[in-house]
Amino acid sequence: MELTKQDLSQMAEAYKKDAAQQIAEQAVKNNGIHASSEREHVVVTENNFVFSVDVDSEAVANQRQSGRCWMFSALNFLRFHMEKSLKLPKGSFQLSQNYNFFYDKLEKSNFFMENIIKYVGSDLNDRRVDFLLATPQQDGGDFDPICALIEKYGVVPLEAMPDTAVTKNTSEFNAVLNRVLREDAFKLRKLVREGKSEKEVDDARRAMLSEIYRILCVSFGEPPKTVDFEYRDTDKKYHADRGLTPLEFYKKYLGDVKLEDYVGVMNLPVEGMEYGKMYTIDMTGEVLGSKRKLHYVNVPIDVMKEATIKQLKAGEPVWFGCDVLQDSDFVKGILSLNLYDVQKMFGIKFDMDKGERFQYNQSLPTHAMTMAGVDLDADGKPIRWKVENSWGTTAHGKPVGHQGYFIMDDSWFDQYMYEVAVRKEYLPEEYQKALETEPEVLPYWNTFNPEP
Repeated sequence: MELTKQDLSQMAEAYKKDAAQQIAEQAVKNNGIHASSEREHVVVTENNFVFSVDVDSEAVANQRQSGRCWMFSALNFLRFHMEKSLKLPKGSFQLSQNYNFFYDKLEKSNFFMENIIKYVGSDLNDRRVDFLLATPQQDGGDFDPICALIEKYGVVPLEAMPDTAVTKNTSEFNAVLNRVLREDAFKLRKLVREGKSEKEVDDARRAMLSEIYRILCVSFGEPPKTVDFEYRDTDKKYHADRGLTPLEFYKKYLGDVKLEDYVGVMNLPVEGMEYGKMYTIDMTGEVLGSKRKLHYVNVPIDVMKEATIKQLKAGEPVWFGCDVLQDSDFVKGILSLNLYDVQKMFGIKFDMDKGERFQYNQSLPTHAMTMAGVDLDADGKPIRWKVENSWGTTAHGKPVGHQGYFIMDDSWFDQYMYEVAVRKEYLPEEYQKALETEPEVLPYWNTFNPEP
């Protein structure tokens, strides 16, 4: 359909009759969309920073300009257990995100090469090959991949491998690494298509990975083989532990946190995706050889809430994934449904439900954080949730939430929460049984895929 002069004239006439939108025009042009449409009563009266179950108030971390939220939130979860058991002073300890990030990049590179070789018989225009080459690797991930990395490589204190200028802002590095990987893909496909032996292809691949290891060392620093751990607890008592490998450090200080007890639980109310069923996603599982695969059991939102509350009541925070880009104010630290009344301001109406928004790419998991508490009413129902973010306490000269913590109202949880990682024991029996079943494989282009 072509837009005609008559169409444009009718649109202009219709707008002249919209007095409310003409008033809104001045506010929006002068102040912007969000500043003009924010509901003051939502900010002031419905989002008090008070919680009846308050688990974690430790100092927040800062992922800077990187997409490591999934890793930060998981390491914050583990940090909580160390802070509690060792009585570490607030703000005195973090686990090194850079250390696990190093091996994340190396494993993703190896996984990319594995798939390039696996699908070497497909044309470059094949959807799967095009998907791989479009983004060979990136910063994102999920709970299962970070568990696989930790179980293979362990963890170290932040001081053993602190962030660098590159890990604080990863855009340049990702551009370089993806260019290297596309070059490697070209060479690997050529070798296989020329009929080179499996050993020759493997030798070439190992040389490529050694080159990527070198690039990572230059950019991230070389990972430590052993670490020394010194600290003074809240009782002013000094402790020192020296010469531990990263896996020894992990097993000694976090051995009681059995990662295999925590499972990915999703709420995806989409037609054709049953509740009580296990799902995985094709072409995921970056840590080759790991027993830990990317798995989710799909549950109703009330089941997700109940499991989350049980874990919080047991004194333990909860890793989760959500769509932080929707109805959020990072300065005030608020995630609240209809925080911005853009529908009334523009004279429009949004009709899609959660599942439809997901299917049409309007909403998807964009960020991982840690649930640190919940405020329950007299009947035990959640009113608001306490969220530990990983954006620091200030950004662009402005505060970030409540010293880096956010408030999530319960209606926002319903609409924009997609995944939690909870102890399987907190799920009803029928969903625990589902965990033992073979997962249905979703296509690699599914919006839930954390690794494209």
